[in-house]
Amino acid sequence: MSRHLGENNGELAGDGLQDGIDARRAQWARELPHLDTRGMAILGRARWITLAARPKIEAIFASYGLDTGEADVVFTLLRSGPPYRLRPTELYKSMMISSGGVTNRIVKLVKAGLIRQVASDGDGRSLPVELTEEGLTRAREAFEADMAVETLMLESLTWDEQAQLARLLRKLALSLGSAPSPE
Repeated sequence: MSRHLGENNGELAGDGLQDGIDARRAQWARELPHLDTRGMAILGRARWITLAARPKIEAIFASYGLDTGEADVVFTLLRSGPPYRLRPTELYKSMMISSGGVTNRIVKLVKAGLIRQVASDGDGRSLPVELTEEGLTRAREAFEADMAVETLMLESLTWDEQAQLARLLRKLALSLGSAPSPE
């Protein structure tokens, strides 16, 4: 695109709203007028949104005695469905972290009584882990509370806007190879 997008900071949205990203783009348009800053308009906002949302989400997890990594483990077990059991390898592939990271989280969650290791029918090297009753209850409650907070964070957008944004973000994530794989 030959047209410079930094000249009209609101042109990507077309809604006349302005934020700090618009101010930064205007500064760059003055300093480097040939530079296309659409990436900042999208990725810069995505980063800011993530940074703004994390503390609220992490506070929810903390209120249930979980950190973000531990919540990821119990939520992954919960969404796996009954019997809420996975091998550590399945966990780490699903969560896209190192096997060592999963091991550390498992140790902490076993100590907290939220998951337990169970005997395996075959491979004795990799004991499956499953949610305990307390873990199941806490995972459900924490996830429901998290989704309630995230719903509130999105209430400035209509349902149609939320759906459109989700579609566009999915398309972008897939093009970058960063979207979680379906499981």
